[in-house]
Amino acid sequence: MVKTSRNIPLSRGIGLYGRSKMFHRSGKWKFVNKGGPKKAVEAAKEAPASRFYPADDVTKPLPSRKNKKKPTKLKASITPGSVLILLAGRFRGKRVVFLKQLESGLLLVTGPFKINGVPLRRVNQAYVIGTSTKVDISGVTVPENVNDEYFARVSSNDEKEGEKGLFAQGAAPKINEEWLAKRKADQKAVDTAVLSAVKAVPQLKQYLGAKFSLTKGQAPHEMKF
Repeated sequence: MVKTSRNIPLSRGIGLYGRSKMFHRSGKWKFVNKGGPKKAVEAAKEAPASRFYPADDVTKPLPSRKNKKKPTKLKASITPGSVLILLAGRFRGKRVVFLKQLESGLLLVTGPFKINGVPLRRVNQAYVIGTSTKVDISGVTVPENVNDEYFARVSSNDEKEGEKGLFAQGAAPKINEEWLAKRKADQKAVDTAVLSAVKAVPQLKQYLGAKFSLTKGQAPHEMKF
């Protein structure tokens, strides 16, 4: 007996009815899901992988470095007591004494203030030049409260708002007296010990007071500081 197809061929490999139509014409739909609950569970476990892939890409969280903060590596030429040259900011060209590295990675330096007018401040090591000159600051104790929060901006006690603030823009802002007194006390406590160490080295006071500058024909990358 010759087995013939239920589909009517239109051309080689092309039939009149599609796959879905032929499924109904063959009567196979009558036996779908007729195996009972046990066989249905087994069939679900052995379901083959889908031939299709999802149209949209599966979203994955991007890697973040917010919670992977590494301490900033300090330059080899910068050690506690090193004399640094500031390259940027209002005190550029000044020589300062490096005290310690803060938690944020910034450097805590001082002039001292009495020698060159540079107070306790934070600087980025990218904007300094480390020199071979060093000061023995083993006897210098930096107060524990001098950290990154210590340098946060402090507003005045009576801030002007509304029309008063609008007409008083030209007036000088009032300084928080309590904050200023505390800063002066900390500056004096640190500079007293640093000054005694500076005076022990001949001509170091004059060196810190002199401003760094270059003349025509001098190349900083060829100098040894």
